[in-house]
Amino acid sequence: MSAPSAIEYSDALPEVRAVYDDIRKTRNVPDVNNFWKYLARDPVTLKRTWQSLKEVMTAGALDPLTKEMIYLAVSVTNGCGYCIASHTAGARKAGMTEAMFGELMAVVGMANETNRLVNGYRVPIDEAFQN
Repeated sequence: MSAPSAIEYSDALPEVRAVYDDIRKTRNVPDVNNFWKYLARDPVTLKRTWQSLKEVMTAGALDPLTKEMIYLAVSVTNGCGYCIASHTAGARKAGMTEAMFGELMAVVGMANETNRLVNGYRVPIDEAFQN
């Protein structure tokens, strides 16, 4: 089986073009990024993922910068290079400074270290932390 390829706007089905148009309008960008172009191989997944992402990442109780930084932190932990690049760019666009990025990476590193120590030692949860 050959490797999948991106679906460019000119080759996209009408339902895919509609999602691409919404992404471009919502994000104020001239083209959609590769993530969407590869998801477009399955228009149902493309549409569902875009709708969910729009709902989750819009301003709410958390501002867009905080959401981008959380997304970045999870992406670092999961080792997704594409998502790290994408959400670093998104966080910078939303106002993340170099100092903020440095502190975020320190927190991510510390959380991963202590999580592994807790798991390795099988530390029971303190009663005070429950509920």
